[in-house]
Amino acid sequence: MAKPILMSVDDEPQVLNAIERDLRQHFRADYRILKAGSGAEALETLNQLKRRNDVVALFLADQRMPDMTGTEFLAEALMVFPQAKKVLLTAYADTEAAIASINSIGLDHYLMKPWDPPEQNLYPVLDDLLDDWMANIVLPYDGIRVAGTLWSATSHHVKDFLARNQIPYQWLDIENNQDALAMVEALPDAGHRLPVVFFPDGGTLVDPDTRTLASKAGLTTEATQPFYDLIIVGGGPAGLACAVYAASEGLRTIMIEKEGIGGQAGTSARIENYLGFPKGVSGADLARRAATQAKRLGAEIVTARDVVGVHVQDPYRTVSMADGSELSCHALMICTGVDVRKLEVPGADAITGAGLYYGAAVTEAGSFKGKRVFVVGGANSAGQGAVFLSEYADQVTMLVRGSSLDLSMSSYLIDQIDDIDNIDLMARTEVVEVHGENNLEKVTVVNKDTKEEETLIGAGMFVFIGALPRSQFLGDLVMRDRGGFILTGPDLMLNGDRPKGWTLQRDPYLLETSVPGIFSAGDVRHGSVKRVGTAIGEGSASLQSIHRYLSTV
Repeated sequence: MAKPILMSVDDEPQVLNAIERDLRQHFRADYRILKAGSGAEALETLNQLKRRNDVVALFLADQRMPDMTGTEFLAEALMVFPQAKKVLLTAYADTEAAIASINSIGLDHYLMKPWDPPEQNLYPVLDDLLDDWMANIVLPYDGIRVAGTLWSATSHHVKDFLARNQIPYQWLDIENNQDALAMVEALPDAGHRLPVVFFPDGGTLVDPDTRTLASKAGLTTEATQPFYDLIIVGGGPAGLACAVYAASEGLRTIMIEKEGIGGQAGTSARIENYLGFPKGVSGADLARRAATQAKRLGAEIVTARDVVGVHVQDPYRTVSMADGSELSCHALMICTGVDVRKLEVPGADAITGAGLYYGAAVTEAGSFKGKRVFVVGGANSAGQGAVFLSEYADQVTMLVRGSSLDLSMSSYLIDQIDDIDNIDLMARTEVVEVHGENNLEKVTVVNKDTKEEETLIGAGMFVFIGALPRSQFLGDLVMRDRGGFILTGPDLMLNGDRPKGWTLQRDPYLLETSVPGIFSAGDVRHGSVKRVGTAIGEGSASLQSIHRYLSTV
């Protein structure tokens, strides 16, 4: 596959050559570098590239060009390559034009001239934009392919795992793709099991378990050391923040994630109230950026590993994995988050993963074009899911137990939902049964006030009905509340008394559990605010307490 293209446009030859030089120095291994001396010349080149099926990843255009400004060029260029990133080169006097371009053409960034040194003022900006472009672009495909059927729960599991871990793949529905069906039938060991995962090296996996799939797909599934300063269990926002700060401060750090980096937040289609992202950011993009940052700073991240137990032998804390292996540390951070509560109604278990999904199920949204789907729940995650699904489904019906969304959802989401014509709300409504032999076909609901039942026809249901903490693996080791959420810091103190079994001559630190040296942050913690920003804040703030503890061991 040909390399994607970075195109620079400037009418000053000296500046244009300098841009080309700096781009080649940093990006030539992964991208082709092209330049043009005017907007018209660049547009002619773009039309040629389009005919050859080449891909442009980024435009870097000067604002002050005769005949056609940088903004005008970018507006024309986006008609040819709409997914390319857009960067404007400006002088100080052009700042207002650059800001206007953000609104008029969705400008991604503007850079002041001169940009020296490029290592500080150019490369970090472009690296970030290109990482984002690469994570979302569909290139001529030569990677992993997953062959299965739409209403296969195991196919959904594989697709969901790959998507949540930012691993690109191509979906091949064998019911609609005869070539894919022939590929599957040609495998002697496939039998009737699905999905089949095809890899670029010619290897295949049939209905693989998560760890085997992760390893073959190139994810890290093994720790490099037996002992760390800090082990973080859980790769959601709190765990990622803790990993970034711990690694940046020199702690030997490893983060262990069972499913997908980003946790429940990683499945959010768009988070619009997180600081620093005026256009919003998807949970997957936020998780990808954070994981890249943590690894760059020296943290290890292992996936598809399930921690099933923890035991203490001072001064060490040891985690036990499902396969019997163990890792030890001085300090342990629990950021395992929550699971979506299951829908306990007749028929639900039989079609889970085959029309009924827990969370946004981003991988399946495109399968519901022209169909009706249901979103069960009324909190922010349900609202984000409904907005996302409305881009695909013909009708999105929100089934909400409360009388309105006002008490459980942020106002910005309520406003968005009100403005979307194909989202409707059924309040004071509860699901009592789901129907379908191989996939979801109908849903029976009851009005909580009138007690009248109604059966609704639809193809998909996405459930967001509360959360259960992922803390069972801790058993009785640390104190938890009645709901299973972990008690930390001041919440452990009862009438000024330290928790039972506490032997140290100090109170528990902030975010420290009832066992010294074991900490907790994020949604799994008692009293936490279920917001991405709060989880990140807790994960970051925990380092002060962790350092104080480590200074005593």
